[in-house]
Amino acid sequence: MTLLERFLMYVKMDSQSDPDSQTIPSTSKQLHVISLLEEQLKALGVPRIVNDGKGNIYATIPANDSTKSTSIGLMAHVDTATEMSGANVQPQVIQDYDGEVIVLNKTLGVTLDPSIFPSLRNHKGKTLITTSGDTLLGADDKAGVAIVMDFVQFVMANPSYQHGPIQIGFTCDEEIGRGVTHFEPSLFQAEFAFTLDGGDLHYINVENFNASSAVVSFQGKAIHPGTAKDQMVNAQTLAARYHLSLPSTQTPEQTQGYEGFIHLTQSMGGVESSELRYIVRDHDVAKLEALENLMQAKVDALNATLDISRVSIEIKRSYYNMKSIIDQHPQILKRVNDAYQALSIPLQYEPIRGGTDGAMLTYKGVPTPNLATGGYNFHGKYEYWVVEDGMKMVDILKRIFAY
Repeated sequence: MTLLERFLMYVKMDSQSDPDSQTIPSTSKQLHVISLLEEQLKALGVPRIVNDGKGNIYATIPANDSTKSTSIGLMAHVDTATEMSGANVQPQVIQDYDGEVIVLNKTLGVTLDPSIFPSLRNHKGKTLITTSGDTLLGADDKAGVAIVMDFVQFVMANPSYQHGPIQIGFTCDEEIGRGVTHFEPSLFQAEFAFTLDGGDLHYINVENFNASSAVVSFQGKAIHPGTAKDQMVNAQTLAARYHLSLPSTQTPEQTQGYEGFIHLTQSMGGVESSELRYIVRDHDVAKLEALENLMQAKVDALNATLDISRVSIEIKRSYYNMKSIIDQHPQILKRVNDAYQALSIPLQYEPIRGGTDGAMLTYKGVPTPNLATGGYNFHGKYEYWVVEDGMKMVDILKRIFAY
């Protein structure tokens, strides 16, 4: 099976996670992909496969070279993002891309335009996989899953390829921040690992946001609007006042690089009660704390203008920047740098404006930087994947594991 065939098979399977679900994993449809991967690993002859029933697979390909004793892992997640539908994905294969506008959906008027997405210009002549303009694609992280499985297929089909112990991990619920909540490093058996969950082939990630979630609750007082004067307290109005009190320059659409943000992801409620949900991010944990303190101060300031305390906030830390730990293990990045250099592929380091399973796994004792997949514009209808870049990533993995 080719890399492209695998990718097309995986993205056609709906496996979105659900942040409002408390099940493990959050959706049963993720388990359909996990079961398929278990069957495929068995068919390839991988001798050790553990399915923990919680949406995680652990697999081992034993070393065939006694001089290569370092046990290295590869990870990818099977769930897709929640921002747009992941059901009935109809991927379009654009061969020998001409560098011009791609019509994703003529009826809806959805296009991929190089003037809006300049990265397209770098892929002229390549094979692009796009959406049909009405769903996401799911390259995040089905591209990573396909690359890992293609590499496994190569290793199992080529006994002359010399390598140390190879550990494979597949997880669920990464997109909702629970990807390694139930992932056991003792079953993974890797000294260090790589997630395949990035974008542009020429970038890898060794640092990510520190992250918090915040839920701000508003308690109003519902009165019939005809007799509401001086009595009604509209919880939605309080929510609007609170949100507008936050700095407008510290939102995702106003920040880049190492700049942190406060992002409103969901609002709900009515006159009697309302709720705002935020994610809070910064690469510097002290700056993250400052944003958290700012949100609390805005709650206190709003309460000070009201008859009683009607606003409360709950803040929870989600994950931390992995850089300080990765920096302690330079041998990991040396493998990556040498692989890229051997293949004459330019390489740069870029901070993730988000997080990966690897960030949390790093804090579980397995340093895990993030490698590319060749995907772009994740989490929406403009998402696309470059097949040739995915193939190059497989070649890079061959170099890393044969080090």
